[in-house]
Amino acid sequence: MRAPITGLLAAMAATLAACGGGDGGVRAITVVGSSTVYPFTRAVAENFARNNPEFRSPVVESTGTGGGIELFCSGVGADHPDIVNASRRMRMSEFETCNANGVDHIIELRVGIDGLAVVESPEGPEIALTRAQIYEALAAEPYGGAQTTETWSDVDPSLPDIPIRVYGPPTTSGTRDAFIELIMEAGCETNPAIVAMEEDDEDRKDRICTTVRDDQAFIEAGENDNLIIQRVAQNPGYLGLLGYSFMAENEDEVIGVTIDGVEPTYDSIANFEYPGARPLYVYIKGNHLQAIRGLREFVLEYVSAWGPDGYLVQEGMIANPEETRAHFAAIAEEMRPLTAEDVQS
Repeated sequence: MRAPITGLLAAMAATLAACGGGDGGVRAITVVGSSTVYPFTRAVAENFARNNPEFRSPVVESTGTGGGIELFCSGVGADHPDIVNASRRMRMSEFETCNANGVDHIIELRVGIDGLAVVESPEGPEIALTRAQIYEALAAEPYGGAQTTETWSDVDPSLPDIPIRVYGPPTTSGTRDAFIELIMEAGCETNPAIVAMEEDDEDRKDRICTTVRDDQAFIEAGENDNLIIQRVAQNPGYLGLLGYSFMAENEDEVIGVTIDGVEPTYDSIANFEYPGARPLYVYIKGNHLQAIRGLREFVLEYVSAWGPDGYLVQEGMIANPEETRAHFAAIAEEMRPLTAEDVQS
């Protein structure tokens, strides 16, 4: 279980003080953020430490994307992390908060691709779903009406007559954000009346399409994808929401659910055919490049690892297309800062 954000900040400050942190740059590189990106950044940190013994080993924490960006944007200096992992792109409101707190040199790197996978136990009834069916099962107000479904067969008679039980991440998670955007909103917008509503009452439309029911149908499992794997494996018929890489690592315990006729595979996610495909990011605090020894070298280690032949693919990451890799490698080489126009693009 991760520490609360305030507790993590205090612990980080104490650790940095003990390491002689501050402008002298003695302390280790600190990374917070997404549980999905965590194993990839941890792998980079381990290789960086082996290849660069003159630098301290980076400290990598899993706090969730939202919580990590909050920490990252809270300021500049020894008490604040150098890098944040994110399983979604930084929002304009977060970018503005960063700038307001003096974090005005942010380097954005799209490090790879992952899929938001829906998984089930191989011992459960095999199920295939559409985004509309998932939305109707898990929305607090499906299409603006009362939520009355209790079983999957209530959603569609062709589905199994078993209770709707889905383990998923909390609201601080980028995986939760991706689920809302890629699955819930897309499923909601299959209804023409909802699409028409956007012109008349956009706020109501957003609430209807993005609010997840809060009863036992959707069970928050924290920022721990391994826990979701365990719960789904132990409860045939239950579903789970997590990153494809975790599914691939645990294919003996869980299997992917087909969504809109597409299975979650390396190829279907790499070409964005699978509805849950999503890019993964790390954000580097350029304000710390001079103060934190090894930060620049750590970033270049990440770039060296993210290609189709790199070790991150062996960890379960799906490599970006060549053109995308070249674009972000150039940004890393120049440590080019993210702009408001970039965020809005």
